[in-house]
Amino acid sequence: MSHAAISVNGLKKSFKDKEVLKGVDFEVKRGEIFALLGSNGAGKTTIVNILSTLLKADSGSGSVYSFDVQHQPDQVRRSISLTGQFAALDGIQTGRENLIMIGKLRGVSNPSKIAEDLLTRFSLTDAADRRADTYSGGMKRRLDIAMSLIGAPPVIFLDEPTTGLDPEARMEVWDTVKELAGGGTSILLTTQYLEEAEQLADRIAILHGGEIITTGTLAELKEMFPPAKVEYIEKQPTLEEIFLSIIGKKGGNENEQ
Repeated sequence: MSHAAISVNGLKKSFKDKEVLKGVDFEVKRGEIFALLGSNGAGKTTIVNILSTLLKADSGSGSVYSFDVQHQPDQVRRSISLTGQFAALDGIQTGRENLIMIGKLRGVSNPSKIAEDLLTRFSLTDAADRRADTYSGGMKRRLDIAMSLIGAPPVIFLDEPTTGLDPEARMEVWDTVKELAGGGTSILLTTQYLEEAEQLADRIAILHGGEIITTGTLAELKEMFPPAKVEYIEKQPTLEEIFLSIIGKKGGNENEQ
């Protein structure tokens, strides 16, 4: 039995006649932040939907905490929390009420106490009793992530958590995610932002054309990148250049701003 938090083997999925996933393999270790990096439409959300039991794969297998996604969906759902691209809040309820509601749904023993702790942890105490639809984008996202922690799921999926946020809100969410990982939760993060993967991930997998092209730490990915010609200073490749180099779109990145 795999001791990985998430294990994916040969995952394939087509929609009508378009093959979105062509045999995807990767493993997320327990307690790490693993970033699935790919451009829009690369199939990242499809992978998350399969692993969170919302979608069936055509072939291949996936497991979460050793539970098979296809054959043990109930156990998988109990082990995970999913934060999608759009904050799943009830705007009419306050931040506190949203948290208490999820606590009751998840059957935790003291929803009010847990709500209070999470409001403090995510710096939402001042806004706790305001309606969630008055929150800024970053606050809504922080509340969303706080809600996903109720019941202490060992695995959290963050599907493009900062899409549509302004830079300040994005930083707020990054801080939140870094804090999460400190608590031993395993996180699968999907993103199209290279900087986000660089900021947050222990390891990065690059998804392109329905396949994982490469997986490694930031340092390992940088090693794969041919060293820049030393002109006047040693130039560290950006993750952007690594990404373009690995997916074979060489050229065009000499004159990056």
